[in-house]
Amino acid sequence: MAMEIQRPRLSFDDLHVGMTFTTAGRTVTEADLVAFAGITGDFNPLHTDAEFAKQTIFGQRVAHGTLVLALATGLRQRTGLFEGTMMAFLEIRRWAFRKPVCIGDTIRVVTEITGLRPTRHPDRGIMEQVVRVLNQRGEVVAEGEFVNMVRRRGAG
Repeated sequence: MAMEIQRPRLSFDDLHVGMTFTTAGRTVTEADLVAFAGITGDFNPLHTDAEFAKQTIFGQRVAHGTLVLALATGLRQRTGLFEGTMMAFLEIRRWAFRKPVCIGDTIRVVTEITGLRPTRHPDRGIMEQVVRVLNQRGEVVAEGEFVNMVRRRGAG
């Protein structure tokens, strides 16, 4: 008989300012860059042409900044912490790309809750966070602020 491991699912009422959570790592691959270019239509040679990229300030192909942002949201989702309680991604207040992410880099995401406020609806609240994407060396490669709507405990 298979046993299912339950992860905690956090509601707005479980959160507090200063709470942090860190995701697992994920290595960025060439396939990621190719697939993202195909989905978005962004075939900039900085991402898709190894010979061109050798001549740039990076010396190699780099991941699309928006790919890094998308991977960050996926890594956060994989934690399962807000499975079934995350109601909406409302806003990115700012987002800055600090360092390049290259093929073979492994990124992880550290999130710190910086603000919580209830809404006029008793079933939800607003969570503000600082989100940092770090590479395998612990360097911040991207960071910004996310705002999410989270279900309150006992809300249907």
